[in-house]
Amino acid sequence: MTAFVLAVAVGALFALGTYLILQRELIRVVWGLVIVSQAANVYLLAMGEIVPGSFESVPVLAGHGEPGPGTTDPLVQALVLTAIVIGFGMTAFALVLSYRVYEEHDTLDVTELGDRE
Repeated sequence: MTAFVLAVAVGALFALGTYLILQRELIRVVWGLVIVSQAANVYLLAMGEIVPGSFESVPVLAGHGEPGPGTTDPLVQALVLTAIVIGFGMTAFALVLSYRVYEEHDTLDVTELGDRE
């Protein structure tokens, strides 16, 4: 049941992000990219096999050997945490660039921006 809910959530996030990327306003395109990147993060976490109750289990290096049955691979979580931080910085940068485009051209419509010389 949990896998089905995660699959539906990832699919809905990718669908919403794709819909926003195809819009005409630049801000919606930026938010669409943010949602797609977060959908990719949720997908990576879902594929990382987060075990329910793994936070109360034995640490990964407790036996100095193979991890126990209740542990989760910490590499996936570290990669997603890094992706979230980088994504936040890129979102802030894209929003500042969008503001600068609006100051220069008085519009955020990407079709009007493409027609200008």
